Amino acid sequence: MNFNKILHEIEKSDPEVYDRLSDRRQALASFGKKVAIAALPIALGSLFNKAYGKSTDTVISVLNYALELEYFEYNFYHSGMATGNNTTGTLIVAADRPGFQMVEDQEMAHINFLRGLINTMGGTPFTPHNYTRDPLTGDPYSPASYDFTGGNVYATYTSYVVYLQMAQAFEDAGIRAYIDQVPNLVANTNGILSQIMQISAVEGRHASFIRLVRRFAGAVDYPKPWVTNNVPSDIPFQPFYLGEDNTVQKGVQITGLPGLTGTISTTAATEAFDEPIDKPTMLSLMSQFLL
Repeated sequence: MNFNKILHEIEKSDPEVYDRLSDRRQALASFGKKVAIAALPIALGSLFNKAYGKSTDTVISVLNYALELEYFEYNFYHSGMATGNNTTGTLIVAADRPGFQMVEDQEMAHINFLRGLINTMGGTPFTPHNYTRDPLTGDPYSPASYDFTGGNVYATYTSYVVYLQMAQAFEDAGIRAYIDQVPNLVANTNGILSQIMQISAVEGRHASFIRLVRRFAGAVDYPKPWVTNNVPSDIPFQPFYLGEDNTVQKGVQITGLPGLTGTISTTAATEAFDEPIDKPTMLSLMSQFLL
């Protein structure tokens, strides 16, 4: 198989196709390293030296959507880490807590970065409903804004298995939500697209980490670091994966291409790309957990 030629042909017909390539394979190797925090710029001012390709309002709208996603995920992880004794926990097992603490810290860093960027652009940062940000610590934990049990539908804080299933669904869908917004930033010339894609890559590391934890915990689906077909962590979370079984990219049926041992399989074709999920769908999926 001349894989380079295949990718070249796809790229010629759709130069933006690589924005949908999964970050997760390379992400595994760097999870926990400084690159996870390197998603944040050293200086905000350097981002504004060139004119915007898209209107400022459009860019701010994308950033506020990203901020909404980050608040959602941060509060999910913080509430999980804080369940029971804050030192040892009664939900997240001790061996997994350092990794989850890193994920939580990175979600907070994303929130602070996005808020600062939106303020610098003259916009008003998104705040969750019933927002109760601590005025002293600035902690974006807002328990009055979220109910991650979905109205006692999910055993979120009494079953570690369920908590991990939800974490995987949230992270997988969050990556798709970021990818969906790329066209709204692709003409931007001041580096914001790069920053958003770096945050997306960090989210890819989070998703891979969650899947690894589930795998070591004996999850029956034995998840790989990336989405396979449209397989959810559990049946209730199937809506988070609709469309992930796509095998066509820019009119090219991937499964019809030659592989090393015959034609490329459906599994391999679906694993190669993270499919975008549109904003209304993502917000609808999140809505069941909002107060």
